Amino acid sequence: MRTIRLIVIRLALLMFTLSSTSNVSGQSPIPGCHDPAYGKLDFWIGHWDVYVDGKLDGTDVVEKILKDCALVENWREADGSGEGKSLFYYVAATKSWKQVWVTDAGPLKEKQLIAEFPDGGVRFQGEIPHADGKSHLDRTTLTPLPGGKVHQVIEISRDGGKSWQVTYDGQYVAAHAVRR
Repeated sequence: MRTIRLIVIRLALLMFTLSSTSNVSGQSPIPGCHDPAYGKLDFWIGHWDVYVDGKLDGTDVVEKILKDCALVENWREADGSGEGKSLFYYVAATKSWKQVWVTDAGPLKEKQLIAEFPDGGVRFQGEIPHADGKSHLDRTTLTPLPGGKVHQVIEISRDGGKSWQVTYDGQYVAAHAVRR
C-alpha cells in the first residue's frame, strides 16, 4: 500500500513538473509579444489621413510588426516633399515604451512613454540634442477620439519643461483607400 502511495505521489510530482514547463496543449509557447502591455498603442493602428486646421497635411500608416512586438509608423507629407518613420517598442524588463523617429531630412528623435491618461491617451517625451551642445525637450501626446479618430499634439520646451510650445496639432482620420 505504501509503495503504491509513493508511486502516486511521484507521478503527481512528475506531472506537475511537466505541466509547469509547457502550456496546456503540450506545445511550446506561441512566439510573439502577447502581454496586454504590447497593446497600449493599438488605438493608433491603421491607415490615416492627417489634417491640420482642416487641411490634409499627410498620410500615415501605423501597423504592428515582428509578431506584434513593435509598431512602425510610416509618415508621408501630403505634397510628397518628405517622409518619416517611427519604431515604437515595449521593453518588458523595464515595463516601458520607447520611440525612435527618423525623417528623410535627417532629424532623429528618441522618446519614452512618460504618461498614460484615463481616456487611453499616451505621452512620449525625450530630449533632443543640438549640434551646439544645447538641447530641448520634445513630447508627443496621442489621444483616441470618438469615431475612431486620433489626435496628435507635438510640443517643445526650451526651458526644461516650464513652458511648452505646440509645433504640431493634427487629427488622424481613417483613410478611405490604402496608399502605398
